[in-house]
Amino acid sequence: MIKKKRTTLKITKKKKCRFCTTPEIVISYKNERLLSRYVSDRGKIVPRRVSGNCARHQRSIARAVKVARFLAIVPFVREHFR
Repeated sequence: MIKKKRTTLKITKKKKCRFCTTPEIVISYKNERLLSRYVSDRGKIVPRRVSGNCARHQRSIARAVKVARFLAIVPFVREHFR
C-alpha cells in the first residue's frame, strides 16, 4: 500500500514596501534608528524577503548601512560573541 502525503498550501500575505507606501520616510545614513531595524543582531543586513522592501529601496538601505558603518554610526557587529 502506498501512502500519500497530504500537502498543505501556506497562503501568506505579500509584504508591502514600507518606503513605497509612505514616501515621506527618507533613507539616510544619518538615521540610525531606521537603519538599525534593517541590521540583524549579528550585524548582517536583513534580506529583502525578510524585510519586505522592494529592490530599489533595499539597495538604498544597504548603501546607507554601509556608509553608516564606515562612519561608526551603526556598528559592524552588535555584540562580541564567544
